[in-house]
Amino acid sequence: MTDTIFALATPPGRGAIAILRLSGPGTEAALTALGAGGLRPRTASLRELAHDGRRIDKALVLRFPAPNSYTGEACAELHLHGGRAVVEAASEALIAMGLRPADPGEFTRRAFENGRMDLAQAEAVADLIDAETAAQASQALGQLEGALSQTYSGFRRDLLIALALVEAEIDFPDEEVPDNLARSAGPVLDRLIADLRAALADARRGERVREGYRIVLIGETNAGKSSLFNALVAREAAIVTPIAGTTRDVLDADIVIGGYAVTLSDTAGLRDSADPVEAEGVRRARARAEAADLRLWVRSPDDAEGDAAGFARPGDLLVLTKADLGAAATVAGFESLALSTSTGEGLDALLGWISVRLARDLSGADFPAVTRERHRRRLVEALAAVEAGRAALEVSPEMAGDDLRRAAEALARVTGAIGVEDILGEVFSTFCIGK
Repeated sequence: MTDTIFALATPPGRGAIAILRLSGPGTEAALTALGAGGLRPRTASLRELAHDGRRIDKALVLRFPAPNSYTGEACAELHLHGGRAVVEAASEALIAMGLRPADPGEFTRRAFENGRMDLAQAEAVADLIDAETAAQASQALGQLEGALSQTYSGFRRDLLIALALVEAEIDFPDEEVPDNLARSAGPVLDRLIADLRAALADARRGERVREGYRIVLIGETNAGKSSLFNALVAREAAIVTPIAGTTRDVLDADIVIGGYAVTLSDTAGLRDSADPVEAEGVRRARARAEAADLRLWVRSPDDAEGDAAGFARPGDLLVLTKADLGAAATVAGFESLALSTSTGEGLDALLGWISVRLARDLSGADFPAVTRERHRRRLVEALAAVEAGRAALEVSPEMAGDDLRRAAEALARVTGAIGVEDILGEVFSTFCIGK
């Protein structure tokens, strides 16, 4: 990378401060040309910035020499006054010097390419910027600090040990190595298989924190779903009328409950209908209910046990609405909670119940090994390859080696942290080969 880039690091528009970031080999020359040369590293200095005799601003300037910078290259920050004219003048000056505006994510990409972070940490930067809840920010910070990478390093370590044992028997048959050395990799692979399976079983936790936990309201027509939806999102988002079948499509709202992001969905009443529009709404409601993380089965005092019963799952909550008009019937096997959207009775209890459920489902003692669908796919590939390699150990070390290398490639796509030299290094450090 021989070009030098710059970009606005603060939101565009009017503000008190606007920060322009620079990165690349031309950073020092650009600072000198602006009148800010000779700065002490990592020390804010006040400088008069100008270009071609035109005064730009009086700004704080920071210099970060390579390799101790965010990108690993020479970097700088111009802390300008936040007016649009000032930012445009500084940008025009930088372009005139040969710098170019950065592409989206290019600073972080350079940080990855220069070894300042791995792929998982680079993804965490984007997640942290996009975080809207405390849970999302906490997960992204943990990933940025290397928690996810450490988990994959554990998988990598076991895989390297097994590969070393297999490769030693294949590549050095005439050396002083134990007989059937490759088969001794079996217990290591068994442990790795168990760890990968556990990570995949927990895969949805990290993704749900990042993308939002899906809660769907299901029930018969006129059960009070839309009224409850409006009460939970604290606005008149859904139309509420006494007419059965008013809601005909899925209505989503993103909210925060207990520090977690939640996508709440109101759906059409579940019933058979000759109206093709309502029938389509019911079909969508059923599909959304099937895919939900949690269903709130909404029942009013007038409801019989209808179609909604077939979509509720163990662990879902039965919400008995219109409690001010009477008691709705409970259903065996479901925890229930009564409330009234007219009086507000029971709403706090419902939010408290959901908060506890979210904490139970989304928090854990260990950092999740999967925070994106991309990670899950690679773990699936790695697990399949390791299982195939374990089975091949009893037949052919060569076949097992091919499978384990495929597993290594799958893991490498997550962090980019495994290669042939690592495998050879493990071989030579573990066995006295070539003495």
